[in-house]
Amino acid sequence: MDRLRLGLVGYGYWGPNLARNFHQLPEAWLVACADADNARLAEAARLYALQQTANDARALIENPTLDALVIATPARSHFELVSQALNAGKHVLVEKPLALTSADARALTDLAQKNKRVLMVGHTFEYNPAVWKIQELLDAGALGELYYIYANRVNLGRVQTDINALWSIAPHDVSIMLALLKQMPLSVSAHGATYLHQGIEDVVFALLNFPNNIVGHIHASWLDPSKTRQMTFVGSEKMIVYDDVDPEAKLKIYDKGVYKRGDAFGEFQLRVRSGDLYIPKIDLTEPLKYECAHFLECIRDNKTPRTDGENGLRVVRVLEAAQESLKQNGTPIQLNSMDADKRG
Repeated sequence: MDRLRLGLVGYGYWGPNLARNFHQLPEAWLVACADADNARLAEAARLYALQQTANDARALIENPTLDALVIATPARSHFELVSQALNAGKHVLVEKPLALTSADARALTDLAQKNKRVLMVGHTFEYNPAVWKIQELLDAGALGELYYIYANRVNLGRVQTDINALWSIAPHDVSIMLALLKQMPLSVSAHGATYLHQGIEDVVFALLNFPNNIVGHIHASWLDPSKTRQMTFVGSEKMIVYDDVDPEAKLKIYDKGVYKRGDAFGEFQLRVRSGDLYIPKIDLTEPLKYECAHFLECIRDNKTPRTDGENGLRVVRVLEAAQESLKQNGTPIQLNSMDADKRG
């Protein structure tokens, strides 16, 4: 079977990772790349023997020999580039977030359905074996009743000037929470602070209130002394710490909890229980490789991607609500019942 011919738009920060992974997949043939920087284009052409390079994405969009486009450009350009690519009959993999408004995300999703093209969003952590293991544990009820989740995704850099830390960093943790809980939050609130560039929050704290009294908290910042990529899941029976930067123990499962103990007088006391620590073996295959292979599979087999346009839209809905809360100094923003039930 012929390989799928791909074009990559954007060879800056994330584009090289996408190019490397698609180049390693036998089902794909990376033949074209567009970027505004000629030096970056020259590097891509040297590494992958490209048939076409261009400074303007339209050259790839209008190339009839390309089956799909992979878009790794700044978020502000996503709506225009994705819509043009879909209208040109291309399948599209676009980096997160899908768009900067839910209206644009909805329009792109509808356009992909109308044109019968695969639209997939690069929520890479939904292709992470560690996240799959957490899903397995939650589905099996291993944690008991899930109480809350909190995420720390901080680093010194990469500072941006067109979108804040919420839109740049938090999409990862939002997508993980929505995927694992299989539902939308009922409300979202957020606080943030600006230090480096007027009007662009460098640090954001977002609170997602889910059904069944489950709380999700996200700390996102590019102004922090250490690189942390950690999520903690607290349940009534067990707790999980997911540390994405730990090369040997990405998941730690703690047999810990608090339970009620009755006495002779019918009263209850709260007791702390501390058991074993378990570190499961996790597949260390690069999640981006799984993501890229899934995109090709969906094109070949006419499948709906795990992170399709609807998935991307849900993440944008949460980010949009958090952004509105930032504007309102932390006022909780309610997501209507129809949105909350989409994954229920």
